[in-house]
Amino acid sequence: MTPIHEVAVIGAGISGLGTAIKLREAGITDFVILEKADSVGGVWRDNTYPGCAVDIPSVAYSYSFAPHDRWSRKFAPQPEILSYLRETADRFRVGQHLRLGVEVFDASWDSVERCWVLDTSGGEIRARSLVAAAGPWHEPSLPEIEGLDAFPGPVFHTSRWDHDVDLTGRRVAIVGTGASAIQVVPSIAEQVAELHVLQRTPQWVVPKAEPRPSRVVRRLGLHRLGSVHRFNRWREELLLELTNIAFNRPWGQAAFKWIGRQNLHAAIDDPELRAALTPEWSVGCKRLLMSSEYYPALARPNVSVVSTGLTEVRGNTLIGEDGSKTEVDVVIMATGFKILDMPIAGRVRGIDGRSLAEHWDGSPQAYLGTTVHGFPNLYILFGPNVSAVASGFLIIESQLQQVVQALAHLRRSGAVSLEVRDYVMRQFNDDVQVALQNTVYNSGGCRSYYFDKNGRNGFSWPWSARRLRRVTARFDPADYVVTQS
Repeated sequence: MTPIHEVAVIGAGISGLGTAIKLREAGITDFVILEKADSVGGVWRDNTYPGCAVDIPSVAYSYSFAPHDRWSRKFAPQPEILSYLRETADRFRVGQHLRLGVEVFDASWDSVERCWVLDTSGGEIRARSLVAAAGPWHEPSLPEIEGLDAFPGPVFHTSRWDHDVDLTGRRVAIVGTGASAIQVVPSIAEQVAELHVLQRTPQWVVPKAEPRPSRVVRRLGLHRLGSVHRFNRWREELLLELTNIAFNRPWGQAAFKWIGRQNLHAAIDDPELRAALTPEWSVGCKRLLMSSEYYPALARPNVSVVSTGLTEVRGNTLIGEDGSKTEVDVVIMATGFKILDMPIAGRVRGIDGRSLAEHWDGSPQAYLGTTVHGFPNLYILFGPNVSAVASGFLIIESQLQQVVQALAHLRRSGAVSLEVRDYVMRQFNDDVQVALQNTVYNSGGCRSYYFDKNGRNGFSWPWSARRLRRVTARFDPADYVVTQS
């Protein structure tokens, strides 16, 4: 019979690597990390589009137990983040647990053996506990657009950038104006003959200031002192907390709107274009974007903004919702990811044989974004309703507090499984939804990817990041059905 590992981890991005490090720290060494790609890095391995960089200050964008002080910029570019993740994996000897090129097709709970049975491209794998660390920014979201599959030129998503396609002198369309689009547009605007940005709705964009440390600080290496680094990280995390507060206060809304408009007006003189680029909804209702280069790129003579969604493609012609027609040679989809309908949810099956996706029926729910009733010994990282205004590393480390404590309780008690109680999960999610009603995420006047197909916000954390850390730090066995044998 296939041996049973203590833990199996799906994914080797930020979540999966963090899990591995924390498992080893807790004395758990019998685990495997299954990664379908040929290297670690997750979203920072996959996204290699021009201009790709983090929009959280770099000093706060690393594991707290493995701080990084060698970022070249305040907002680190993709190659540096990927390098950091690979160096960290090597430093903490994660490689001995990695199984690269192994995709998980199905994971089912065996109620007799009390373990997870994984059907993978590398054969069957069994584990007492399963950590789903694939993350929500994994599978591209590609809208169904009539005729797009017959487009005669290159078509690709930003997260699957085709580096073999030379954009020089070509007519290019960017579909979407989200976080990746505002980085791609200024990076390719000078290179292409024409750049057409198809904007369904305008976004709030604030400047992205990237001051370098002073010459004296750099010469003496003061910014690399542990105490200085810790202070800078604390300061940036505090600023993120204050941003969350400001989103939900009238004075904060007024301040952010003023900053956004100043950023727009400084680069765009055309009053019609200004109007087209000015949102009507509240700041924070959608993800706040940061760029000092996006608006200047839109002001270039070879760049146009098409203020409409894409509805149809006829040959080389893109047809907008307003009937507008745009002739292009290349289509780049900047349409985001399957955030709330994660593919992994269709591959994990619980006690009754139904998948997470079937249980959720379009509306993901979990206790503390981590555990789900009917799915013993399953832990989801970056799960439903844990996305605070904070670094992704902080969110993941917060959840890992719960995961490691749960696994430690299994060891101490000699139990074979933990399953969150149904009423505990329901009460938590009811509290979250009530709290969200008074936040800008739900009442800001826009329709964002935070909402699922049933109209429920299954993405946002309604409180502070500090509260997320506090509540996940407390593991209560009474919240779970504990099975001894």
